[in-house]
Amino acid sequence: MVNSVQGPNSLGATLPTPGAANPAQAQNKPAMPQAAGATAPAQGASKAAGAAISDAAGSGANTQDRFLKLLVTQMKNQDPLNPMDNAQVTSQMAQLSTVSGIDKINATLKALSDNMSAGQSMSATSMIGHGALVPGASVELKEGKGLAGVDLAQSADAVKVQIKDGANNIVRTIQMGAQKQGVIPLAWDGKDDTGEALPDGPYKISAEFVSGDKTEPAKTLAFGMVNGVVPGSAGAKLDVSGLGSFNLADVKQVV
Repeated sequence: MVNSVQGPNSLGATLPTPGAANPAQAQNKPAMPQAAGATAPAQGASKAAGAAISDAAGSGANTQDRFLKLLVTQMKNQDPLNPMDNAQVTSQMAQLSTVSGIDKINATLKALSDNMSAGQSMSATSMIGHGALVPGASVELKEGKGLAGVDLAQSADAVKVQIKDGANNIVRTIQMGAQKQGVIPLAWDGKDDTGEALPDGPYKISAEFVSGDKTEPAKTLAFGMVNGVVPGSAGAKLDVSGLGSFNLADVKQVV
């Protein structure tokens, strides 16, 4: 969550400038003796506040410390002929209170996010040792069996799947007929179009579907075993054997 607050420059804008008091105000106040170098209090205040702003901006102190430091600097170096009024002080303290409240909200949200991530990681561990269908275009043939899937964004009148070998030759075409929207698991018997058994190893998979008079490509899913869970700031990731790491949202089906 991004929050906008007034920075030190907005506070610095409240510093008085020389000659800000009108003649009537000057006549109603007793004359004050001036020491050497006190003829331009506002100029000195401006320099002091500017230094405080630079120090605050470059320091690693928290937001409350920066606000308080700047406010105290302003009050120490204010023009005695035109001091800060209560409204100015109240306004700046209100800003400090607002920033403090925002910091607490951010801390609370971070704690909630950390707890959710931890809970997600714990939940994901239950998938270890199970098979999962995740986005991919490969199918591993092992002991004459291969598992994959198709993810349809809409219902189709017909779905066709093609399996290719390492040389990109089509070795098997599977007609799946009409299918509804969603995930369609696919079990391949490891045979080519002539019925001959193919050797174990990696193969490629592609799919397309027909809807009305249009033929469009379909998303394919690869199968792999979940070996572990990797916690992270963006959420837990699943280590899927032979395929890589995937977010929980990438798992389309647990087999």
